[in-house]
Amino acid sequence: MKKQAAKNSDKQAQRAGRRLYAMLAIFLLSTIGLATRAVTLQVVDTEFLQNQGEARHLREIKIPATRGVIYDRNGVPLAVSTPVESVWVHPEQLLEDRSNIDSLSALLGLDADEIERKLTRRMDKEFVWLQRRLPPADAEKIRALELPGVFLQREYRRFYPSSEVSAHVLGFTNIDDIGQEGLELAYNDWLQGVPGKKRVIKDRRGRIVEDVDLIRPAQPGRSLTISLDHRLQYLAYRELMRTMQEHKAGSGTVVLLDVVTSEILAMVNSPSYNPNQSGRRGSDALRNRAVTDVVEPGSVMKPFTVAAALETGQYQPDSPVDTSPGTIEISGHTISDTHDYGLLDVTSVITKSSNVGVSKMALSMEAEHLWGSLSRFGFGKVTGSTFPGESAGVLRNFQRWHKVEQATISYGYGISTTALQLAQGFAALANDGRMRAPSFIKSANNPASSVVDPAIAAQVRQMMLTVTGPDGTGKKARIKNYQVAGKTGTSRKASAAGYDERYVSSFVGYAPASDPQMVAVVIINDPQGDSYYGGTVAGPLFSRVMAGALRLLDIPPDDFKAQLVTNTHSSGVADAP
Repeated sequence: MKKQAAKNSDKQAQRAGRRLYAMLAIFLLSTIGLATRAVTLQVVDTEFLQNQGEARHLREIKIPATRGVIYDRNGVPLAVSTPVESVWVHPEQLLEDRSNIDSLSALLGLDADEIERKLTRRMDKEFVWLQRRLPPADAEKIRALELPGVFLQREYRRFYPSSEVSAHVLGFTNIDDIGQEGLELAYNDWLQGVPGKKRVIKDRRGRIVEDVDLIRPAQPGRSLTISLDHRLQYLAYRELMRTMQEHKAGSGTVVLLDVVTSEILAMVNSPSYNPNQSGRRGSDALRNRAVTDVVEPGSVMKPFTVAAALETGQYQPDSPVDTSPGTIEISGHTISDTHDYGLLDVTSVITKSSNVGVSKMALSMEAEHLWGSLSRFGFGKVTGSTFPGESAGVLRNFQRWHKVEQATISYGYGISTTALQLAQGFAALANDGRMRAPSFIKSANNPASSVVDPAIAAQVRQMMLTVTGPDGTGKKARIKNYQVAGKTGTSRKASAAGYDERYVSSFVGYAPASDPQMVAVVIINDPQGDSYYGGTVAGPLFSRVMAGALRLLDIPPDDFKAQLVTNTHSSGVADAP
């Protein structure tokens, strides 16, 4: 019995020893395995694991850059960028709970089913814009909800304090703050900033928990100081709208230009639009008519024809021109005046706005000379303002002219111009024959070129002074205590069936006439009613705009005694009833 018990005891001890060794072996193997895994993780696969971790939590995000401010010539901001927030989502995270979509749609005013369909189609994406440029109150409400997969991102939105008053000059930007029209487009590279970039760590819900590294700081866009004077801009727009309503006109344009520098002080059009309301921009209202739309200008072209005639040496301001019997036949076409003015001198041809007289002068010179003179004044080519979409107008080559066309071009038919071209040409006459390209930038380096002899320019200026005199067609363009020189224009509008009973009324002039400072162009398209002449529709608008501009810029009067040059050869007018 004792031997059997001893044997059993030995067997139990052996089994216990084997279990102990087995446990020690397992422990040793586990230790070796853990050590091996640790070495693998810490040494062998370190770079791989770090990359994987960073791919899940470390992100590079864009730092938005603000767009440069556009200032008027006096430092008043006309276009500024304000910070806003936009909402974007991670589709997979947001789609986990339909109730979150319902909450979000209620705040944004969007259809929940449409959001779900949109995100379902983009399940493979991690970033989907849901709504851009939220009102601050809505952004705060979304932030407070803390919905999984819903995030806010800082952006910038363009704001235009002058609204529709300067819309056609400034233009606007799109949803990504890139210029689309006007100076915003022309100077987009200058105004647009360069976004920055930084590395951040995000949690599992996509929220930034730590800024890791600034890769590149955001570079704000450069500011731009333009030539507009916001005071003159408001003045011109207000008076234009007044005239538009008074005459129920289809459209209108006013341009105010500095005579010496050719800087554009004001440029307004109607109809206009509000650039702050991106969803309400009719295509017809977007055009800057002052530079894109062309018209047959009518009699405002006559000073340029007279300048060309004076250049030939055949004419002087007092040279006689017989306009009897008030009509002239050219190649089967009849050109007429509103009255039989009889014998006029060259000055009176301008004063009375005689179509017959200026046609005879045009036909007395070589077609090439007339074409060359008009071309030198900038007609038939862009002004060089660099404004997007600027039209060159139409001035056909003289080799294609017929005699009747040579005559009609002399009084503004068969030639098409923009308002800005007219401003440029009249500024050259007012500035002793020196012409500069119009500029939208303040203090731009804008060299001048001589387009007509200063003596001839002075003679034409004296003739235009009579237009606002007692016998002229532009009496309603006068300004108290200032001498005003200019020219009226009344042209019929062309249609498929020829010229109809719709009109373009215009007045172009400058003041003070003794020392020209500003040129203003007024074009009113399709005025309704019995009053449609340039002198009665556009003249009063010119007077109000120019008078206000002279006061605002503190330009001293030059005509306290109202000493105007008059003409006494005959009575009646061509451009006024």
